[in-house]
Amino acid sequence: MRSDDDSWDITESVGATAVGVAAMRAVETRRPDGLFRDPYAERLVDAVGSGWSRILRGEVHAATPENDRLNRPMAAALIARTVYFDDYFRVAAAEGVRQIVILASGLDARAYRIEWPSGTVVFELDQPKVLEFKSRVLAGERPGAEVRGIPVDLRHDWPKALRDNGFDVDAPTAWLAEGLLRYLPADAQDRLLDDAAALSAPGSRAALNIGLDQREDSAAVRELRAARGRALAEAGVRIDLENLWYSWEGRTDPRDWFAGRGWSVSGTEPSAVLARYGREVPADARAEIDRHVLMTATLGDDDR
Repeated sequence: MRSDDDSWDITESVGATAVGVAAMRAVETRRPDGLFRDPYAERLVDAVGSGWSRILRGEVHAATPENDRLNRPMAAALIARTVYFDDYFRVAAAEGVRQIVILASGLDARAYRIEWPSGTVVFELDQPKVLEFKSRVLAGERPGAEVRGIPVDLRHDWPKALRDNGFDVDAPTAWLAEGLLRYLPADAQDRLLDDAAALSAPGSRAALNIGLDQREDSAAVRELRAARGRALAEAGVRIDLENLWYSWEGRTDPRDWFAGRGWSVSGTEPSAVLARYGREVPADARAEIDRHVLMTATLGDDDR
């Protein structure tokens, strides 16, 4: 069960979910028609030494067609959000943003795999053991930008840690909170958004993903989750999301939060992202993946 001051490394609790997301990126990278390339994902997954490596290699029952059917909607949603956030950063860079902050960076390798303009600084914030692991595995690799890892719990005073590591409050920032909000209590989510906004100079933007209708999951959705859990357990992967997530009850919709503070908000559905890149979305998967929303908020020059 979660607690307000729990911590983790990459093999347990919230950290273990980052390995599953990296495994998805590795699978997509292997495809000849992959929508992105992450050459570091498989190395990171293998370094963990979990059942995810066995799944990647098709060595366990979890890789069967039936389990592929079970996992297809989840994989499609993760692929769509990766593409969406990659595009988000490329647009921000093209528009002159040179300060990037990735909140709960996990095994995100964008600092290495995206071509960043000269002078770009990527701040990665996460639990100390998670950052230590990624730094060790990618030692010797040359990132495309200056990387500053900041070991800090996002439920604590991370803005001070960010400023102490050279964050420029007067420069526009591209923020990313990918797959993060559900792992924070409602009050911590609001504090996170408040703090990011307070640090945002005009021209900043923020991107994140949120879920819809999560408080009233249908019996079919609950059974699908259970089936996925059983399939992963056969591979030695045990992730109890229900005990990692905090309730949606009492949360502010981030779209409303940003719009109410003068930011311009735009959003799209994962299926629309995939369709734009020519990736077919099976009809039986579309409804589930579009329970998620991908959103960007931009602070204009006169909005701070």
